Amino acid sequence: MMKRLFWIVLFFALATFGAGCASTPSKFYTLSPTAEPGGAVASYSVAVGPVTVPAMIDRPQMVVNVGPNQVGIDEFNRWASPLPNDMARVVAENLSKILGTPLVSVFPQATADGASYRVLIDVMRFESAPGKSTTLDALWTVRRAKEGASRAGRTTVNETVKEQSYAGLVAAHSQALGRLSTDVAEAIRALESGRP
Repeated sequence: MMKRLFWIVLFFALATFGAGCASTPSKFYTLSPTAEPGGAVASYSVAVGPVTVPAMIDRPQMVVNVGPNQVGIDEFNRWASPLPNDMARVVAENLSKILGTPLVSVFPQATADGASYRVLIDVMRFESAPGKSTTLDALWTVRRAKEGASRAGRTTVNETVKEQSYAGLVAAHSQALGRLSTDVAEAIRALESGRP
């Protein structure tokens, strides 16, 4: 009888624990464009992508730094879409505002075919320290379709996280992508004007 009672109690305890875990809601986040309109209006088109990211962060869950050489994977705070796609979308939206052209798309969408410029981004570091800071370190290349002229650069940005929340963390990453977008826009303008 005691053995049977033990198994019944264990079953209900596990069922209650499982129900508690299943009822914890996940929160989903997206990056946001932060650029301000640049004033001038451009007639050329730009295709952004692909964007590559380190395998460690290429997952739905947010990866956060919890100590030296240690990260945590947060099961309940997630990216709403694949991170490389979200980054490409935000950079494209930023470039559209900065360059003053609606003709900015994300590769490999059909509208990206025949773009005047192609932007490739290789993210080396995308670190998140909740309540502290974010780090973005990315190599990028802008290539003109017409004759293949290109410019390459590296953007490294550390942003302070202004609030103790994942929303604050995502806002800081969005600011960092805004800085990267500004660097890329400057390279496109330089190629367009023929500056060395």
